Amino acid sequence: MHESLSRRRGHRAQFWFLFTPGAFWLGFFFLLPLLIVLVYSFFTRGPYGNVIYRWTADNYARLLNPIYFQIFWQSLWMAVTTTVISLLVGYPLAYYIARQRQPWRNVLLLLVIIPFWTNFLVRTYAIMVLFRTEGVVNAVLQGLGVIQEPLQIMYTPFAVTFGLVYGYLPFMVLPLYASIEKFDFSLIEAAQDLGANGWRSFLRVMLPLTLPGIVAGCILVFIPAIGAFVTPDLLGGAKTMMIGNLTQQQFLKARNWPFGSAVSISLMVIVSIAAWIYFRYGEEEML
Repeated sequence: MHESLSRRRGHRAQFWFLFTPGAFWLGFFFLLPLLIVLVYSFFTRGPYGNVIYRWTADNYARLLNPIYFQIFWQSLWMAVTTTVISLLVGYPLAYYIARQRQPWRNVLLLLVIIPFWTNFLVRTYAIMVLFRTEGVVNAVLQGLGVIQEPLQIMYTPFAVTFGLVYGYLPFMVLPLYASIEKFDFSLIEAAQDLGANGWRSFLRVMLPLTLPGIVAGCILVFIPAIGAFVTPDLLGGAKTMMIGNLTQQQFLKARNWPFGSAVSISLMVIVSIAAWIYFRYGEEEML
């Protein structure tokens, strides 16, 4: 009895020894800043950009203004569009990589990961070099005689969507590859032996079994895309406003920290709903 109690106390001591550093780090660097932002979202902006510590819900009520509703809707739409395009491009790419033999498989995976070795801001400027009026795309099209006047590609939703897809496509490919690589392709052969064609075999066999990778990839792309700031700011300019740009303007230009905090909390709620969908449905499919 005494030895059993001693072992339990020893296990508890080990648990708290391992748990405390991570809990402190999470609480101090994540929960505490989040709590501060939440509290600030209920304060009031002063006449000179200062914060008046008077409780109010006006900041959240202000989000119901059609202008801000349109910004949220545009951010949601662009994030969903980015996720769908990334899935349509990433699934065939991940399938192709998973079906290759070594060492080519590792080489292709390395090519997918290589963009992470370059700063995201530098990659966005590279897209600007491609899309600007005197850029590579317009120069090539004019040189081939396809167009007579340069196309206005920069500062359009197309440029922003392209930049988001380019930036976050690896986040879609990697979980898809991990899911497809574990798939037993003999199940496809069995389905075809039972009379299913290639398309039906994919829809009824492969797609459901690789759904956890699809859900994980969609979440990993959707969450950073909806809060993107650099890409819409550089490639969209003032014509494409997203939630990240609105938050930056409120904190740095308008100096309205309470309203900027309310925008941030609202964005966090949207992201939390997306994460809940993943844990609610994605893990059920895994089981």
